[in-house]
Amino acid sequence: MKTVAVLGLALLAGACAAPGVAPPTASKPVIPYTSAGLERVIGQNEAGLVTLFGKPDADIREGPARKLQFAGPICVLDAYLYPDGSQPPRVTYLDAREPDGSSIDRASCVAALTRRDGGK
Repeated sequence: MKTVAVLGLALLAGACAAPGVAPPTASKPVIPYTSAGLERVIGQNEAGLVTLFGKPDADIREGPARKLQFAGPICVLDAYLYPDGSQPPRVTYLDAREPDGSSIDRASCVAALTRRDGGK
């Protein structure tokens, strides 16, 4: 009888757990956003980016803003260009990720993409 009572309490306690809540999992470390190693890219215009990385893999425009995307086997780099007054658009922000979407250091991605052969 005592075993049945213990088993009943265990089942009752298990029923109190929140449904659909997955146990916590280990996550990848957060990569800090610093500008170290990005000096060659921040402030560049389209021509400067093409010189560094070759032809962009994507060119997206939204109003005055523009995103040029460069992809290689190691990473994907999104360069966001915005105009400053009457000046042509220049890179003000970069985002980088591995091809599977995982985080990667932006400076490491810039270094990897400057080594790609002819932009591809």
